[in-house]
Amino acid sequence: MVRAGVRAILAADPGIEVVAEAGDGRAAVELVRAHRPRVALLDIRMPRLDGLAAAAEIRRVAPGTATVMLTTFGEDDHVARALGHGANGFLLKSGDPRELIAGVHAVADGGAYLSPRVARRVIELGAGRLARRPAARERTAGLTEREREVLALVGAGLSNAEIARRLHLVEGTVKSYLTSIFTRLDVRNRVQAAILAYEAGLVEG
Repeated sequence: MVRAGVRAILAADPGIEVVAEAGDGRAAVELVRAHRPRVALLDIRMPRLDGLAAAAEIRRVAPGTATVMLTTFGEDDHVARALGHGANGFLLKSGDPRELIAGVHAVADGGAYLSPRVARRVIELGAGRLARRPAARERTAGLTEREREVLALVGAGLSNAEIARRLHLVEGTVKSYLTSIFTRLDVRNRVQAAILAYEAGLVEG
């Protein structure tokens, strides 16, 4: 039922095509091998092969396929492990359907996506291990005011296009800001930047 609901949400977006679906992790790996999708959406808990193992196998057999993990608040250790292994996105099964759409698009476009509620939980648990609040504030203090605005919106889960509209910029300028932010903060991707934004107190709630 969960898989049917996810498929229905994704199918409602004209920019997303669901090419296959699997009932277990092993089947998911084989279908990714066969179809080479841009994104594989994986439940952390799956029969035969769990989501973390499936994601690792997918990175080996189809490095061009990005992985997005579906999780719940009861799976905090899994989230921490997957963060450390470079998953491209994390979404809550009980989250807003718009987050699912936004997350898939962000990851398909080469970015990363962390559900704001997942980000808050990661910070509460200390699983991000990027920095505590004083250290995070010190790291972000060197950013320009505009860079801090962009970083806060990344932490809030907005895509590049949404950030551009919010700040009245062109999307290419947002990408340039993000390149500068990632370099100056020494983070590898959008997920780590979002966590740091929460640690630094740039994101409300």
